[in-house]
Order: sequence, then structure tokens, then C-alpha cells
Amino acid sequence: MSRLLLIRHGETEWSRNGRHTGRTDLPLTTGGEEQARALRPLLSGRTIGQVYASPMQRALRTAELAGLAPPQVDPDLQEWDYGGYEGITTAEIRRSRPGWYLFRDGVAPGPAGHPGESPEQVGARADRVLARIAPYLEGDEGEVALVAHAHFLRVLTARRLGLPASAGGLFTFETGAVGVLGTEHGRPAVLAWNARSL
Repeated sequence: MSRLLLIRHGETEWSRNGRHTGRTDLPLTTGGEEQARALRPLLSGRTIGQVYASPMQRALRTAELAGLAPPQVDPDLQEWDYGGYEGITTAEIRRSRPGWYLFRDGVAPGPAGHPGESPEQVGARADRVLARIAPYLEGDEGEVALVAHAHFLRVLTARRLGLPASAGGLFTFETGAVGVLGTEHGRPAVLAWNARSL
């Protein structure tokens, strides 16, 4: 079985400020570009057979600066569609929805084109990604790298481990960090998380 490398994009202005950044296509900050470049030595010694990325510029630029091969763009790797919560912090949301928790409660409806997603809908996208890459994970052509976004990759991790999408809340994921999923005794397992060196 090949390992699955999960790479969260580098810092953006909104990630630095804790604002939900789903479909807003923000660039990396200078610090975010430095985080992405810092991944290069961590990834350069690995045999990576497949690279996929979200279509958002923050993910594509991270892949480029980290020294990965040009990725295949996969729209299913986009971040959670936050609907009416796009650009808003958790603290701001909780002023009107005390105790709100993304992985349990989902988001408020948004405008046409960005209506928002439930945890189950994000989980369904993650399942589609996992189904597409399964042949590579089962082969020996090298690791598979996904360059994407924190909340989506957390849900994908939960689904890979056989957990419900809501269990993505158990994993935090920092900007410019890597998670590694593999197996132990034939079962999916987390081998490294929030890594900046392996």
C-alpha cells in the first residue's frame, strides 16, 4: 500500500485571521509562501507518483513552491463551501449561534452558486476523491499527494479511517503542514500529522 500525503496550503490573510475561506480565491501571504517553500526538503526525498490539488490558487501555489510535479486539478478537493459563513470567524458566528460547531452543525445558506455544504456533503466529496485515488494507493508506483485545505482534508482523513465526516473535528491542521496516512496491520492509520519534517 502506498502512503497518502495530505498537504495543507500555506497561510493566507484570512487563514491568519481565522476567517472561513471556502470558495474565495485568496493568494498566499509572504509567510504562506515561505511555509510552502519550507516543505520542499520534506517532500524532495520521497517517491510521489501522483499529485492532485484543489483549483484554488493557494493550493496550486503551495504545490509549486513545495517542488511537487504539476498537479492534476480536482474540483472535489476544494474547501468546504461555507455558504453564508464565508469570510466570517467562528467567534462572529457564535454571537448569533452559541455553541456552533462546523463539523456537527454545518453552515448557514449562502448565495446562489455557493449555497453551503453539510458535513455529509463534504464527506461525499472526500469519498469520491478516495475512490479515484484508490488504485494508486493499492499499487506500488509511489505515494499520492493531495494539496488542499484544512477542513476538507480533516473530513477526508476521517473518511479514510472509516469514521463519519463529523469526526474530521478531531484533527486540527496547520497551514503549510503535512499529514501522512498509511496502514498498520492492514488498516488505515495516521502515521504523521501537522508535520514540517518527517
